[in-house]
Amino acid sequence: MELIIKNISKEFKDKIAVDKFSVTLNSGIYGLLGPNGSGKTTLMRILADVSSASSGDILVNGESKSELGAEYRDLIGYVPQHIGFYKNFTAEKFLYYVAALKGVDKNIEKSKVDELLKFVNLEQDRKRRIGKFSGGMKQRLGIAQALLNDPKILILDEPTAGLDPNERIRFKNLISQLSKGKIVILSTHIVSDIEFIANEVLVMKDGKLVEKSSLEDILDTVRGKVYTISVNECDLEEVENKFKISSMIRNNSGINVRVVGDKKPNINKFKYIEEEPNLEDVFLYYFNESVSI
Repeated sequence: MELIIKNISKEFKDKIAVDKFSVTLNSGIYGLLGPNGSGKTTLMRILADVSSASSGDILVNGESKSELGAEYRDLIGYVPQHIGFYKNFTAEKFLYYVAALKGVDKNIEKSKVDELLKFVNLEQDRKRRIGKFSGGMKQRLGIAQALLNDPKILILDEPTAGLDPNERIRFKNLISQLSKGKIVILSTHIVSDIEFIANEVLVMKDGKLVEKSSLEDILDTVRGKVYTISVNECDLEEVENKFKISSMIRNNSGINVRVVGDKKPNINKFKYIEEEPNLEDVFLYYFNESVSI
């Protein structure tokens, strides 16, 4: 399957949220990386057909979304950033409700609900009210509802926001399991969400696509630009004023400061070593702000 996002823009009265965003995607997991406010959610809503673009087009295997109509929506599974649940519904009742809305064949409805509850590890909690669920359980139920129509394109908007580390690991494992034969687009500002599962990383800044690369290639964009500088406490402010700082570790001999930049540290009184880059360094390089891990 081929999904082409062609010059998609979304304009509001006071800003351009998405600015001529174009990319071609095939089966695999794509991490859409960008800070809050970069336009990720607006783009995801357009892809999920819950919001319209100001201009541009989306094509599936060469056919326009507007021409496909309901057929396009049948291809989509969507997990929004904030899922609206009926708190008094049980997990099972909620899935039957969504299945009816999506027009799932009545002959396979029960087996599909059973299969998905087992897949997201909620089989034992099927009769519990959603209002009693943890954040991680709600996210897993969100995945289940998105999969009811066996979508070929799965759209996940900030799916691990607010989850504890164990739930984030469980969630990422689920995504890896279900990605075969699908296009999975996962938007996040949490770099560890995509570091080990994304086939490619899309970097979004100010509504624009600024980079599309494999993980290894995107790390190459900052290779040779990441250093650890050894400084004393009295020199820390000077370093902070001259470099983008990724992290600091204090020890008995001073402070080791990890920095990112186009130029090598050229301060004679400081010792430094070049470091192997990671996605946190990429985030800092492109967005010049602290990362979430």
